[in-house]
Amino acid sequence: MRVLPWMMLCLPICAFAAVHPAPQGVEKLAAYAGTWKTVIHHLDTPYSKAGTESHILKNDCWRSSGFLACNQIVDGDSKALIVFLYDAASGKYSSYPIPAGVTPDVSPGSLVIDGAIWIFPWNITHDGKTTHFRVRNFWSSKDSIEYHQEYSLDGSHWISMAEGHETRIKP
Repeated sequence: MRVLPWMMLCLPICAFAAVHPAPQGVEKLAAYAGTWKTVIHHLDTPYSKAGTESHILKNDCWRSSGFLACNQIVDGDSKALIVFLYDAASGKYSSYPIPAGVTPDVSPGSLVIDGAIWIFPWNITHDGKTTHFRVRNFWSSKDSIEYHQEYSLDGSHWISMAEGHETRIKP
């Protein structure tokens, strides 16, 4: 079982500078928009093969009411449409990555925001065993993110699969 490569490129997210009012709900996720240079170093694990990749990631995003949608374009090819929702009552975010293709497999996901750390967790169950995955984004600025992709067999002890860096490319 291998995690889809585009999942490792999960969209970069950040908070706006303190001089601006903090965006709320899906408006907060508008930081996704733009073009990013990504570099990822994969480790050799049961879910990843060792190696290094570099891509140009463009997030063409738009908002309509309570939805934010981003066409995720990797090296010029549309890879996924990611739709985000926010439930103000619970304060929770949901994501729906829709891979490009005729019969896309859509699985709802979540996004957990804790300050400058934004985590995309998901689980895969195979033969009755659940493996937990997550991408943790650590923002140093609105234009720079360090991220780690990890897996866990128990949900507590995390093993690194990949580490990367994304830098916004200014127009």
